[in-house]
Amino acid sequence: MNKSFVLFSASIVLFASCHNQQKQAEVPQKPNIVYILADDLGYGDLSCYGQELFSTPNIDKLAENGLKFTQHYSGSTVCAPSRSSLITGQHTGHTFIRGNKEWQPEGQYPLEAEAYTLAEALQDAGYVTGAFGKWGLGYPGSEGDPNKQGFDEFFGYNCQRLAHHYYPYHLWHNQEKIMLEGNEGFKTEQYGPDVIHKQALKFLENNKDKPFFMFYPSLIPHAEMFAPEEYMEKYRGKFEPENNYKGVDDGKNYRLGPYGSQPESHAATVAMINVLDDQVGEIVTKLKELGIYENTIIMFTSDNGPHKEGGANPDYFNSNGPFKGYKRDLYEGGIRVPMIAVWEGKISAGTETNHPSAFWDVYPTFAEIAGAKTPDNMDGISFLPTLLGNAKEQEKHEYLYWEFHERGGRKALRKGDWKLVNYNVFDPAKTTVELYNIATDPGEENNLAEANPEIVEELAKLMKNARTESEIFSFESKGYLQ
Repeated sequence: MNKSFVLFSASIVLFASCHNQQKQAEVPQKPNIVYILADDLGYGDLSCYGQELFSTPNIDKLAENGLKFTQHYSGSTVCAPSRSSLITGQHTGHTFIRGNKEWQPEGQYPLEAEAYTLAEALQDAGYVTGAFGKWGLGYPGSEGDPNKQGFDEFFGYNCQRLAHHYYPYHLWHNQEKIMLEGNEGFKTEQYGPDVIHKQALKFLENNKDKPFFMFYPSLIPHAEMFAPEEYMEKYRGKFEPENNYKGVDDGKNYRLGPYGSQPESHAATVAMINVLDDQVGEIVTKLKELGIYENTIIMFTSDNGPHKEGGANPDYFNSNGPFKGYKRDLYEGGIRVPMIAVWEGKISAGTETNHPSAFWDVYPTFAEIAGAKTPDNMDGISFLPTLLGNAKEQEKHEYLYWEFHERGGRKALRKGDWKLVNYNVFDPAKTTVELYNIATDPGEENNLAEANPEIVEELAKLMKNARTESEIFSFESKGYLQ
């Protein structure tokens, strides 16, 4: 072979190699994803959403640096189905878990094995996945166990009933039961959210060099209303008259579900939200310390509206903002939640959107960002165009739908500005027909059903077709036939 040809060929290979290296260097790393889910935090519980009695500076900073959603909805009005909707991309007319169904002695009815969850999709796209907080989608070792639903690491409460308690006897690290000796008997030395938070920060440190998805389902500020003393000291006596709640402080049910007593429930509410706000700030600080903040998208939201349990008093704090209803309601106060997204250099700082979206949209949004595949049976629509400021390119839902299988059965459907609400669906003779225009009547005070029968009929047909029967959460099994 001609020597000059060999040298020329070698130079071409060297040039191509350098060119490919340069091209590879220009390809950005897949962004990290941090999704923080508060528990029963109302639309009005953040100062950036109008709270006036206390402030949430770290969460407010997220809003200052990112995008605030004003029409974002939870997956359901209680914990388990809301989370099921989130990780399956399906609303509660389709997702497998549609209620809080208990499993004894610990855990809830499991998500089905064949579900292809958000965590599994991100795993398959090359992400390390971790969940830190409250699970509630399958008892330990079941097919719904977080390690079997796409999470490489889990640390926290498997059971949402046991997560009522802030000084638990044990937590779970994957399949290992971690006993908390500082909480033995009646001791209160290890605050559950703090123990979990430290593990979440370790996850960030351990995976700073790879793309990761950190799901952070906090149990704050759900009952019981307990916070560490250093936080209680800050607020004691500042929210009078106090609300004295008498709960279960000993006996066979102690720390097995019923809430403990809290004579200073107002102070405790604010103290707990202060803990959550500080933890959000520490997550952001850790991302910056590790040099990965700019390549991380952060979302903060809540799993449903504010609760009225364990001494909580949402009316005192105007926790549901301008809306009617609380947790377990399908009025706006039970399902419209705060939502903030931050992504340095991608999401414009200090912006706001009124794009209607819901938990089932999160899966396709993260999948699009990560280049992950999605199942065909999702109800969600990616809101990535909204995040990037391309509102004209944003696809919109024909409707949003919810169903709730407690308190006589409840359903709601929103199409455009119209919202149809049915209560007492298990008893057709008592089923309510309520129609609201939430653009002109966000507080859902004026039932317009009688004046708009054609709209009621249209939305009722959509509602009928929006759902399929569930093996374990069935309206029909309770005698309700649409």
